[in-house]
Amino acid sequence: MNEIIDKYSTHSKNLGKTDQPALDLNLEHSKYANLNDQLAEASLRLRQMRGEELEGLSVDELQQLEKNLETGLHRVLQTKDQQFLEQINELHRKSSQLAEENMKLRNQVGQIPTAGKLVVADTENVVAEDGQSSESVMTALHSGSSQDNDDGSDVSLKLGLPCLPWK
Repeated sequence: MNEIIDKYSTHSKNLGKTDQPALDLNLEHSKYANLNDQLAEASLRLRQMRGEELEGLSVDELQQLEKNLETGLHRVLQTKDQQFLEQINELHRKSSQLAEENMKLRNQVGQIPTAGKLVVADTENVVAEDGQSSESVMTALHSGSSQDNDDGSDVSLKLGLPCLPWK
């Protein structure tokens, strides 16, 4: 008799415990169904924003959709315009830097002794008549102005030009 009562008590306690997981499972199923419904609704709105599945919409709903699309398009255009302006400003800044660097280089080229037959073809390219290229002139200029490479020799010697005393 005691065994039967113990089995009944144990079974009663276990019934309460098995109901708890069932409640948790129902709650999870409810959450899943709710999220699934939200996903379906969001997918439908996205398709409608793409111009698909518009047949069931009323005139008011279509006007609201149009307003939402116009607002979104306006934001996209504003963002695009802002990025274009930022790019233009960056290009102006780089242009100013390059112009300043170009002016410094022109001044450095102007400081090279004009000994020999150095001819300035235009403000962009320097060519020596004896075959010296502007690249070798600039290389010599940079190496001649470096503190590390200063061996006491005249820049004109490095360029292969005749050495004339500084005036």
